[in-house]
Amino acid sequence: MKYLKQGILTSYQNLGKNGLRHLGVNPSGAMDRLSARILNIALQNTEDQPVLEMHFPAPEILFEEDCTIIIGGADFSPTINNKPIENWKTILVKTDSVLRFKKLIVGSRAYLAVKEGNCNFLPYVGQVCNLSQKKTIRFTEGNEFDLLTEISKQAFENQVFTVSNASNRMGYRMNAETLEVNAKKELVSSAVDFGTMQLLPSGQIIVLMADHQTSGGYPRLGNIVSVDLPKLAQCNVNDSILFKKISIQEAEDLLIQQELELQKLKASIRFFNDKQKN
Repeated sequence: MKYLKQGILTSYQNLGKNGLRHLGVNPSGAMDRLSARILNIALQNTEDQPVLEMHFPAPEILFEEDCTIIIGGADFSPTINNKPIENWKTILVKTDSVLRFKKLIVGSRAYLAVKEGNCNFLPYVGQVCNLSQKKTIRFTEGNEFDLLTEISKQAFENQVFTVSNASNRMGYRMNAETLEVNAKKELVSSAVDFGTMQLLPSGQIIVLMADHQTSGGYPRLGNIVSVDLPKLAQCNVNDSILFKKISIQEAEDLLIQQELELQKLKASIRFFNDKQKN
């Protein structure tokens, strides 16, 4: 592939690299890992194969050889040689074809996965998640949640937060009425993760994202459940968010259900490919 235009903040991302946090190296990786996994599954790539993470304006790409691609995540109105193509659908791209993205329809980050060669793949995997403007994001209670006043605890779940324009791959800052603690307490820096919700000294919340630091000293009010991180990653500036607290057991059940659905998708693709060969 050759970039005719670079786009904004375009990067190759996999599912992140674990095992180095004790050295201060965060896992990083794709912001919307569910979309990245599904695109690779659709192409029968390994799930961790790097994909192209794109923002709008997105890159303009010339394909210098035949290959099969699939695009998902945000909808940026993709076209091949100025002909519209669908998200979540495998496309055989011919040599010298040009991929362009016309406009942002919904979402924040689109992903491109590529497999070289002309092979049979499941042609359409369907919409992955609802990228509506107002989102309910579920979280589990964090270690310092009880530092909040009772009024702030209620406000946490009942007020609408909006994504600040100071948000990036390290963290999403949220705008809302300030939250208050019963008493200010100096905390020892502790481990944080993708989805940790910290309370800043200003009384606002920041949700740590894919390029988060490995430790932090702000109160950890909660952790976004794993299955909702892709939904949060697709938020744009000024998108509205409601936070809903659930139990750890509920969060685990949701993750198990998601993994079962991904296994079903893999099985469907294997069945489709076996049928095409016969």
